[in-house]
Formats: sequence, C-alpha cells, structure tokens
Amino acid sequence: MKKVLGIILGGGAGTRLYPLTKLRAKPAVPLAGKYRLIDIPISNCINSEILKIYVLTQFNSASLNRHISRAYNFSGFSDGFVEVLAAQQTKENPEWFQGTADAVRQYLWLFQEWDIDEYIILSGDHLYRMDYTKFVEHHRKTGADITLSVVPIDEKRASAFGLMKIDDTGRIIDFSEKPEGDELKKMAVDTSILGLSPDKAQESPYIASMGIYVFKKEVLEKLLQDNPSQTDFGKEIIPAAAQDYRVQAYLYKGYWEDIGTIEAFYEANLALTNQPRPDFSFYDEKAPIYTRSRYLPPTKLLNSQVTQSIIGEGCIIKECRINHCVLGVRTRIESNCIVEDSLLMGADFYESGAIRQSKIDQGGIPVGIGSDSTIRRAIVDKNARIGKNVIITNKDRVEEANREDEGFLIRSGIVVVIKNATISDNTVI
Repeated sequence: MKKVLGIILGGGAGTRLYPLTKLRAKPAVPLAGKYRLIDIPISNCINSEILKIYVLTQFNSASLNRHISRAYNFSGFSDGFVEVLAAQQTKENPEWFQGTADAVRQYLWLFQEWDIDEYIILSGDHLYRMDYTKFVEHHRKTGADITLSVVPIDEKRASAFGLMKIDDTGRIIDFSEKPEGDELKKMAVDTSILGLSPDKAQESPYIASMGIYVFKKEVLEKLLQDNPSQTDFGKEIIPAAAQDYRVQAYLYKGYWEDIGTIEAFYEANLALTNQPRPDFSFYDEKAPIYTRSRYLPPTKLLNSQVTQSIIGEGCIIKECRINHCVLGVRTRIESNCIVEDSLLMGADFYESGAIRQSKIDQGGIPVGIGSDSTIRRAIVDKNARIGKNVIITNKDRVEEANREDEGFLIRSGIVVVIKNATISDNTVI
C-alpha cells in the first residue's frame, strides 16, 4: 500500500448539512459523541496501511485543519502524513474548486511528485469501515484502469442513486443517474457476478456507486488533463472513460451510509445506540476509528436514569432522564431535564462553577442544558446555551423552518440548535 496515495474529498459548502456546516467544513462535523466525519476515511486509510493522505476542502477549513494537525501526527521514522489542501487561486486556476474532479485537477502538480502506482479517491461524508487493501488488490488483479466500489441495493432505494450495469466479468458498461420506471428496470444486473449470494442477488439486483474510486496513476492524470471541462468524477469523468478504459466494479458488502443530509446524519448517529448490536460499531479493536486525544475526565452521572444512549467523556449530568441519545464531549445537563431521541454535541470548553454562577446572576445562560428543560428529536450543536424550563419538541410537527435569528432551524422535522446559539429561559419550540 506504500504505492497508493489517498485523496479525501471534503465536499462543497455542505448545504445539505446546514446549519452544522455554518461554522465548519463538512468533514469537521462532529460524529458519535467524540469523532468527526473526516476520522472515518482517514482511519480506514491508516488501518489499510495507506499513510500518505491529502484532504481537499474549500469552505470553513479552520476547525478541520486544527483537528487534523492535533489528531494525526506520524512519527519522524515514517513518511506518512495527513494534510489539508484548501482551494487556492493561481494564475492557471483563478477559480475555486468546480467539482470533485476539478479539486483533484488543481492539485495534480503536487500529487505527481509522489512515486506511486494508484490514487484512491474517497468521500468525506460517509459512515462505513472498509479494508482498502482488498479494494486495491482487486483493482490490480483485474487489470483495471479505474475501479469503483459499489453497494448492492434493492429496487425501493435504487432510483435515489447513480446506478451501473456490468458484464459477466464485472466490467462496468453503462451508467444511469437516478433512473425511474423502465429506465430503472434496464439497470438490473446479476449481482452474484460480484460475489453476492444468489438469495441476496435476487433481493438487491442493482448496484450503486459509493463515490470511492481507485485510479491507475497515469490514467487519472491523462483523464484530468485531456478533459479540462469535466469537473465531476461520478457524472462526467468516469462515465466518459468507460468507453476507452477498463472500468471495474468492486462489491462492498458491509454497512455503508451516506450521511450528507441532516436526516441521514441524525438517523445514523442514533442508530449507533441500537441493541443488541448496531449496524455500525466503533467497538472493533482490529480496525479502530481514530480521533484527537483530549485527556478529558470521566463522565459524572448524578441520580440520573440513562437508557439506550452513548455518552462521551467529560460530561456532567444531574438528576435527568436520558433515553435514546448520543451526548458529545463536555455535555452538561442540569437537574430535572428530559432528553429523548436527540443528538447533543457537547462543548469545546468548560465553564467553572464561579463563571456559571456569575452568568446566572447577570441574567445570562451558561453553556449546556438548563434545569427543567425537555428536548426531543433534536440536534443541539456545540457550545449551545439552553436556558431553564425550555421545551424543544417541535410540537406543531413543522417539517422545514428557518429561524436562524432565533438560534435554530428545522430540517425534516428535526430541530437543529445552531453552534454557539442561546435559547432563552421558558422558550417553546
């Protein structure tokens, strides 16, 4: 794997995850109480012994830079690194990144300095655990120019994805973006060719791209240089290349979730609390998910009832009822609160007892959830200050609302409290 260079695409402005992306790049969005989205592809690379990794981003990259520089320091005895490359304007490229392929094209001069055989191109907003070694080995064994990692899907979900058709060798011969009706039926394939069991192949007769690609070094460089107007891998570069190059499919059978929308992100986080075993687990010592070490104290629970929840380090929870929740690092919840079906991202800092009392005396609100509050089906971003006797339950079942000036939005019926927002005492949402 020393001959493979990892490139992680940080994505655009992250509009589908707004307001979680209001003050941070999409890959820096907190995940599962203590991680960030970017930790998933980086950890998969490290576990696969791909140790030369670039992350391409162009929006709000300060917190992403800070996280990566603190989390991923390889020793001086290794040539491994994780480095953020933000969009920059030059005489040759006066524009920002125009798409996934354009982002890689603008930094091709840097990537070409490495003595490698393949590029592996990854997405920064997916939740999955994958051994890229098998992916790259399959690419080499089939003599492919480009290999796409694909997932089998059933007819019900198929029309939401870009689908592919393969021949009996697993070579991709046709592409269709979100087909419906007869067009969808034409894209059905025998997925047992890729190694799925006959029963599973019948259940899932379609294959969708995961947005993960392995390119031969010279093939990627030629495609990007010869087609300057093509800016996207999935929609332009790869479908056009299928005519002249060998484009293979590699079947991934494990858990994979695109968490690029508020609803998908919320559901994937809360699914981590499922019993007896969640679909995705962070409890795998052979393939751990890495993140920044914070050296926080243990969580303190005082006379609280907690069921089916994940709680990060350094939390203080007093006399509350918590059910089906994910609580991030340094979450603070005062007495007599009820928090259900919610994702609380915690805080970046602690406020001492004296500072908290001083804020209350001056009519302010300390960081955390104030006493006697109720929160259901919500995402509370970091450093939010929620007052006493606040009710966040979306009782009117509003699907979409923009109340940014009041510190929150509603997306797919989920109330999202914005980072650093203040919600006054006795507020009802």
